[in-house]
Amino acid sequence: MKKVESKLLNDKQLAQTRELGESLHRLRIARRIKQSEAAVRAGMSRPTVRKIEQGDPGRTLGQLIRYLGVIAPGMTLQQLLQGKDPSVIFLEESERRRRVRDLTEAEKAALDF
Repeated sequence: MKKVESKLLNDKQLAQTRELGESLHRLRIARRIKQSEAAVRAGMSRPTVRKIEQGDPGRTLGQLIRYLGVIAPGMTLQQLLQGKDPSVIFLEESERRRRVRDLTEAEKAALDF
């Protein structure tokens, strides 16, 4: 009989599974790997990969580690959760909003043509 894992976990534990899935998703995006390509490399179906990235608690630990090995060879789960991967840091920097200041009168005059 198949168990529905989400019913066996409390809200805090479900949030942790979603956080793990989001970390895998961000890592894949940061490394510019298509989801379908990662699925083929991991020997999984695309719906399974989508569930992993959504944090489905029904996915096995083996599936998570195999998927991580495909998108970031040599990386451990601990390293993933620390969030210190250079590609993820660069992605976060590029997504960060930056304030734009008004031009000074001198700058406006220099642009006037």
